[in-house]
Amino acid sequence: MPTTAQTLLHLDASARRRSFSREAGDAITDAWRLSHPDGIYVHRDLARTPVPQIDEAWTELCDYVLEHQITDIARYREAVHTPAQAAAWEVIEPLLDELVAADVVVIATPMYNFSIPASLKAWIDQVTFPKMSLAGRRFVVAYARGGAYGPGTPRHPHDHQERYLRDFFTGHFAIPEEAMTFLGTELVNSRVDPALASRREAHNASRVAALAAAREIGRAL
Repeated sequence: MPTTAQTLLHLDASARRRSFSREAGDAITDAWRLSHPDGIYVHRDLARTPVPQIDEAWTELCDYVLEHQITDIARYREAVHTPAQAAAWEVIEPLLDELVAADVVVIATPMYNFSIPASLKAWIDQVTFPKMSLAGRRFVVAYARGGAYGPGTPRHPHDHQERYLRDFFTGHFAIPEEAMTFLGTELVNSRVDPALASRREAHNASRVAALAAAREIGRAL
């Protein structure tokens, strides 16, 4: 058991109250909380309390940070000079504070239309600034998707969920591959789509494996 308190930020993005991504995300965080009784747990439900889309003032803040080569996240507030920028910063600041304070970030997200939900993309946009680094943190993604999109499947080229998040975390947040973990449940639509009924057993196996991996990962974080 760790000797120092850690902070875990848990993000949910599914529009469903009962979803497979939420189920896997909860399994991770429940296990983590048992292993870290003194840990700080922060939960943000992006579907139930949506983050607003970025606006022009946000772009101005980013331009200032880039122009002045500000790489220290604690200095981002220096970019605020107008009432509109101050209003934008009021949205950004609590989200960014939660992210920066976290040692572990758990993102539970479904796949919508080959990619991530707009609610999660809005959060990413709000907390992302030029040349920022979040190295030193762990990112765990618990996903769910209606079909099969893993390596070797016909739909693998259409996976803009895991691929996007991997590329973004490494390319923008400077998170190395070894500090990222992805797990999830596939073929969820086999539960409702007659055309996928024959894949129900594969879906069940995927769900069982995802939950087992989630609990193991949560204990090990």
